[in-house]
Amino acid sequence: MGRGDLTDEQWAVLEPLLPKGARTGRPPVRPRRQLIDGMRFRVRTGVPWRDVPVEYGPWDRVYDLFRRWQRNGTWQRILTRLQSLADAKGAIVWDLSADSTVCRAHQHAAGARKEGHLQKEPPAGIFTEPLDHGLGRSRGGFTTKLHLAVEQRQKPMSIVVTAGQRGDSPQFEPVLEKVRMPRIGPGRPRVRPDRVRADKAYASRRNRAYLRRRGIRCTIPDKADQARNRQKLGSRGGRPPYFDPVDYRERHAVECGINRIERHRLSPRGTTSWQSATRRPFSSRPSTNGCDQGLQSP
Repeated sequence: MGRGDLTDEQWAVLEPLLPKGARTGRPPVRPRRQLIDGMRFRVRTGVPWRDVPVEYGPWDRVYDLFRRWQRNGTWQRILTRLQSLADAKGAIVWDLSADSTVCRAHQHAAGARKEGHLQKEPPAGIFTEPLDHGLGRSRGGFTTKLHLAVEQRQKPMSIVVTAGQRGDSPQFEPVLEKVRMPRIGPGRPRVRPDRVRADKAYASRRNRAYLRRRGIRCTIPDKADQARNRQKLGSRGGRPPYFDPVDYRERHAVECGINRIERHRLSPRGTTSWQSATRRPFSSRPSTNGCDQGLQSP
């Protein structure tokens, strides 16, 4: 067993969630566990597919299974199920922290088609590719920005991918709208967190009104210019929004969550497809509580 391979306990959690084969006949030569370990090795180290060690099987078989499950949404279904199992065990804290991180795109991203939405077969398979592929131009080349919400135990709950030059505040609502946790058993999926923490970049009237409309408490510091303008208006400026500096310290969870994602060399920085970026098995070691401690875009 390699250093990053699945343990027997982890495989016991993952195996029941894998799709069942429909074909009859001889069993496959390479077991799925071996191929999945090969995928995880590549995601963790960032090596080309052809350089996946032979002990994980032929590289094209590893790639074929990875790509097939990516196109039909299997990875997303597995991640959603693992999250639901973790939520049922109380392993998810519904205090979310929002932030973003910019990733430098790989040099191969220069070959991305300009009319991405016109591709007959989108790179992600089951989703439409946007016009800009989630790639933005900057002085250093192509960049991609990940906007995400992370729960207090550092598990990403939703990811939105945009071009690198896009602002943070306009993506606040799309990130929270993507939070959706199906329940184990009857009941509607949970979509509303108890609290949201974010930095000053998200301190807009629109974002605060959105949170009030949904009944979500927030811990977002006020911008200095907003405070000055309110003071100039006197009583007409209204009361400042409540801010708890002690609770704001818990926002470190999103920074730690981003760090967990970027530990993996094959993070979205090397992709030309925004949807593909959010549907890769990022984590190198899923936890035994039913939810992988790494990802998750998405």
